[in-house]
Amino acid sequence: INAEYGGYVGFADLPNQMHRKSVKKGFEFTLMVVGESGLGKSTLVNSLFLTDLYNTRPVIPSKDRIKKTVTIETNCVEIEEKGVRLRLTVVDTPGFGDALNNDKCEEAIIRYVSDQYEAYLQDESGLNRRNIVDNRVHCCLYFISPYGRGMKPIDVKFMKSLHDKVNIVPVIAKADTLTKLEVQRIKARVLEEIEENNIRIYQFPECDSDEDEDFVEMNKDLKESLPFAVVGSNTFIVKEGNRVIGRQYPWGVVEVENPQHSDFTKLRNMLIRTHMQDLKEVTRDVHYENFRSQKLSNSVITPSDSLISVSSQLPSSFDTNTSINANDTSLKVDDTDKILREKDEELKKMKRMVEQLTKQQQMLASLQK
Repeated sequence: INAEYGGYVGFADLPNQMHRKSVKKGFEFTLMVVGESGLGKSTLVNSLFLTDLYNTRPVIPSKDRIKKTVTIETNCVEIEEKGVRLRLTVVDTPGFGDALNNDKCEEAIIRYVSDQYEAYLQDESGLNRRNIVDNRVHCCLYFISPYGRGMKPIDVKFMKSLHDKVNIVPVIAKADTLTKLEVQRIKARVLEEIEENNIRIYQFPECDSDEDEDFVEMNKDLKESLPFAVVGSNTFIVKEGNRVIGRQYPWGVVEVENPQHSDFTKLRNMLIRTHMQDLKEVTRDVHYENFRSQKLSNSVITPSDSLISVSSQLPSSFDTNTSINANDTSLKVDDTDKILREKDEELKKMKRMVEQLTKQQQMLASLQK
C-alpha cells in the first residue's frame, strides 16, 4: 500500500491474531516410541520433555517374555512453557521384540495407528466438528540397538510396515556405549540399509531462499545427523561447579546435552523447536490423506447406510424434542429432513474430495517412482 493513500491498513497484524488464537487454544502432539526393552526409551522421553511420565518399571523375568505380546500404553500430560500449553501424548509399546517369536509384533502398533486415523475420520465426517481431539501419531521414534552392526531383520520389517503410515525417525540408543568412530560406522550402515530396503523415513523439508541463515544451517546439520545417536538420563551431576544432566562413569561424565557426547540436543530441537509443526503437517497432508482417500474410495455409501449414519449422529436433545417413535403420531419430520439434507450434502462433498484425493495419490505414487 502506498503511503500517500493512507499508509497502514492493518492486515499485517493477521499473524498476531493467529498467534493469540493458537496460544489460547493450545497445541497437541503425539509421540510414539518403539524399540526393544532396555534401550532407554522411557528415560529419553523423560529427558526430552523434562517430565516424569515413567516411573521405575519392574523387570520382567526371561521366562515371562517367551510369549510376551506387544501392548499399547498411552500417557498424556499437559505441559506449559511461557504461557504456551502443549498436550503431549506419548505412546509406548512394551513387549516389542521381547518374545521368542516376533513375526507379528508390529501388527498391534499398525492397528493402533490405523485406529487413530479411523477415529479422526469419523469425527471429521460427523455433524459436530468443532472439538475434535487429534490423537493421530505425529512421530515415531524407532530405537535401534547399539550392540549390533546395524539394523536387525525386525527393525527392517517394522519400518517397512509403518513407513507409509507415520513419520519414522530412527534413533541409535545408548550411544555412550560406542566410540565416536563406532557411532559414525553404525550411522552409515543404518542409512545404507534404509536405502537398500526402500524405507521412507521422515524427510526434512527444504528451506526457502528467504529463510534465516541460522535456521538453514541448523536444518542441514539435523539432516546430516540422522540417525540420531542419543544418551538419556534423569540424573543431575555436578561437574566443574556446574549442574549437568548426565551419567557418571569411573572414567568421567557423559553429558546428555553436550553435542560432543550425544545427538540429544539435536533430537530435542528437531522434535520441539524447529520441526514439530512440520511433523504434524506431514501427518495431516500425506499419511492421513492417504488413509482417508483409500478408506473413502473403498467404502460404498448407500442410502440405508446414510440413514443409519445420520441416526447415530443425531444430537442428544433429539431424543426429547424430535425422537422418532413408531407409536408417536407427532413426529417432527422437518428436523429429520433437514439433518438428512445436510448429510447428503456432506456425502456429495466427500465424493468430490475422493476424486481429488485419488488424483493426488496417483501423482504422489508417480513422484515416488
